[in-house]
Amino acid sequence: MSTTAPPVNRLTIEALLETYAAKLPEHRLMLVHGRYHDRAASSFTVRIGGEARRVHVSNQSSVLGIVDAWQQHRADASRSGELLVVTSDIDDTHLGWDVRGQAVKHRVLTVQKPEIVKQRFGARELDPRMYRETWLLEALLDAEPTDGWPRSGSVLTYDAAVRALVVARLGLGVPGEATAGAAIDTDALLTWSRTPAGPARFLEVQAEERAELTRWLVETAGPAVSVLMSLVETGRGDDAMARGLLGAAMADPATGPDTVLAVGGLLGQVRRADVLAFSDAVAGTLTRWIGEASHNDAARRRVLQTVERADLLAKEAGLTEALATNRFLLSSFEAQLRAVANGLDRSPARAETAFGELEGHALAVLFRHRIDIAAMAVRICRWIAEPQPSVASVAQAVHTHLADWGWVDRALHALWSGDPAGDPAVAAAYRSLYDTARARRDLLDEQFATRLAGWTRTADDANPGNCLLAERVLAEIAEPLCQKKAAPLVLLLDGMSSAVAVQLGEEAEREGWIEAAPVPLSGTPGRCAAVSLLPSVTRISRASLLSGGAVMGGQSVETAGFNAFWKRRRRNGLLFHKSSIQGPSGHRLSEELSAALASDAVVGAVLNTIDDALDHGQQGERTVWRIADISFLRELLTSAKAYGRPVLLVADHGHILEHGTAMTRPGGGAESSRWRTGTAGAGEIELSGPRVLEGDGTIVAPWREDIRYTPRKAGYHGGASLAEVTVPLLVLLPEQSRLPEDWQVLPREAVTPPWWSASAGTVDERREPVERSTPTRQARKRTTPGGTAELFAEEDVAVAAAPSLGSLVVAGSVYRAQQEYVRHPPEDSMVAAVIDALAEAGEHMSPAALAAAISATSRVTRNIEGFIATLQRLLNVEGYPVLALIDSGHTVKLDVKLLRTQFQPEGPRK
Repeated sequence: MSTTAPPVNRLTIEALLETYAAKLPEHRLMLVHGRYHDRAASSFTVRIGGEARRVHVSNQSSVLGIVDAWQQHRADASRSGELLVVTSDIDDTHLGWDVRGQAVKHRVLTVQKPEIVKQRFGARELDPRMYRETWLLEALLDAEPTDGWPRSGSVLTYDAAVRALVVARLGLGVPGEATAGAAIDTDALLTWSRTPAGPARFLEVQAEERAELTRWLVETAGPAVSVLMSLVETGRGDDAMARGLLGAAMADPATGPDTVLAVGGLLGQVRRADVLAFSDAVAGTLTRWIGEASHNDAARRRVLQTVERADLLAKEAGLTEALATNRFLLSSFEAQLRAVANGLDRSPARAETAFGELEGHALAVLFRHRIDIAAMAVRICRWIAEPQPSVASVAQAVHTHLADWGWVDRALHALWSGDPAGDPAVAAAYRSLYDTARARRDLLDEQFATRLAGWTRTADDANPGNCLLAERVLAEIAEPLCQKKAAPLVLLLDGMSSAVAVQLGEEAEREGWIEAAPVPLSGTPGRCAAVSLLPSVTRISRASLLSGGAVMGGQSVETAGFNAFWKRRRRNGLLFHKSSIQGPSGHRLSEELSAALASDAVVGAVLNTIDDALDHGQQGERTVWRIADISFLRELLTSAKAYGRPVLLVADHGHILEHGTAMTRPGGGAESSRWRTGTAGAGEIELSGPRVLEGDGTIVAPWREDIRYTPRKAGYHGGASLAEVTVPLLVLLPEQSRLPEDWQVLPREAVTPPWWSASAGTVDERREPVERSTPTRQARKRTTPGGTAELFAEEDVAVAAAPSLGSLVVAGSVYRAQQEYVRHPPEDSMVAAVIDALAEAGEHMSPAALAAAISATSRVTRNIEGFIATLQRLLNVEGYPVLALIDSGHTVKLDVKLLRTQFQPEGPRK
């Protein structure tokens, strides 16, 4: 009787041929006890002993079949020198000597699996355990990759063999890399579960092998794998990650029986600890995918497919409510966004708390635009909670608009576009908030228009009313920039509003520019803002600003006026418009402009991108402006920095956006979209005076943003609103040494409204208040001869308040010890001032603001980066990041909690 023949494949045949290579030159027939697969290749070429030989394989089930196959092979002249391998379940006793005598070893060869496995791995010995694991030997012979098994060294261990088999069966990667030490962990297996043929391919493997591989994987990668592989076994492997997210519902010890039952239905009957381990593993893998999603579309799709499937499963299982706070579900993201919306009409603190939770949601980075809109809503909520501002004068209004109300406009522009996903509840909350804030802004525009009308009647160069006039910008701002070495580059961004200017200022600061402004005679430092000529249209405002006087005209007037202005100051002035800025092929800037930038002339350039977008862009769509959005701006800034030029970014006028305006047909003549002649009506103001260059010195302009006189566009200018009349200015220095006399650096904190970047009336746990060492007055009691106490206020004495955190740190023994590691440590007062300033500012400050805090101690540091590095050596005890530079070096962060832990400052802790 013949014994059952084991299955053999091409690789097994090749291994046998290599084993008996020495016998092949004298034999052309090999008999093998085995069963060759019908669909496997019956003819192939293989290298044997360094020589290529053609091999034919024939599977036969009878003696006659074997004899016939051999005779046909011998008779075929085309097969001369080629080998025939016959696989069969016929043993030697049934074969005659006429066949066996011509075969290798003169007998039917038995497949010695351990020997073949050793050969295929290039090993001399096998782990003794492998001889008992028949399933493993058979699987290794069956699953060998086309490029072979990796070389294992002298001994093939059990773990190395199973690892190689897992990689091959699951298709995890290059087997050689896995065997060489690449970890097979839960993350890799979860990723595998999402591959198109992953789990299905595993289910094609024999049941015994699957069970053994699963056992090894659990031992190697942890208990979470047992849940994953049980899902794979039941045909739910492709949903494993989605189901794992829902397992988080078991994290609450008070989980109800309904939830436990629902989770059991999704994940099977597994232990609670294993469910939680699996859920944590899924969260870790999904977090990694989310990190990749910002620059990898495939990763983004993978994340969204997983969380969308998880939400569907949660809904079907009735788990949506139990997972309302889950960090990974779309439904919980939507719920948290609606919580922000619900908090907007209650209090800033409530909205702030909800927004903090929303930002902490794992999917927040995938929906950055929705988060940004929500952030704008929270900012507007803070602003509304502040006392109603008012307009005291034109000068105060334009200054405050650039410093504060322009930021409101920026937020309102974003809020108008609403939630990108169109959630009805969120949209309604945003609209309500927008309407409230818009009414508040309209009141400011109305007050401003009234002040503007009175001021305009007499305002001129001799009587500016404390205002910076647009036609005086070159004289009062650009000319002082000529004090130091290189002349300035004047970039006029046609139509740049305050809302746009503050965005460009933020980006310029991040790119290393230093913002500066003249030291004010009174009040707080801030950016400069000018008042446009009227009406606030290009042919008037731009020509006047570039000429240094009130004129009307086009490019020729602007160029002549710019040249004449600087010639009167014994300087060359060169102005470039759109057609003369762009260079030839291969050059962004024209040769003339590049040469001008390299010279000592004052160079000006007019950039029309913003104004063009108002005329030709999509209505209401442009809410965000970046340096890269404005043609040639980045190239010009780069060139200016290379030549050490300070840069003046200035507008000729601002603009408003199309947000549901209505076309008005006035009785008078409509000369433009936002000004006309005739009699003023509701929402309009009559303006007349020496700075009104149209309408014979008198025009009517709307202060309300919802009025226009011409067909709809993306935006408009020419009216009397703050957004149109305010001319924002940004002065950017390539380095602090270019700072003119009587000017000062403007750190980020000095130009950002508190309500924009900080919570209203709330203090983060890490942001502990710092007590200043300011003396207080305390009454002293004096005892009279009669024993009664009298209070003598006139004899009050000064009693020092509790020392500040910075003072306590620099007075401590730990700080003294740290000073030993710094050759020239800064003065204690400077270090204390830095610590106190950072603690009071919420642990974060820009380097420029830090320099300003140091200057308050009557000390000046010209190398703030070097000073920060020295502080890090002093404060970062044992390498712990007490003080760090974050945001690519644009922000200094102090960890107050870690500071207290490391330095143990004595004194009261607030």
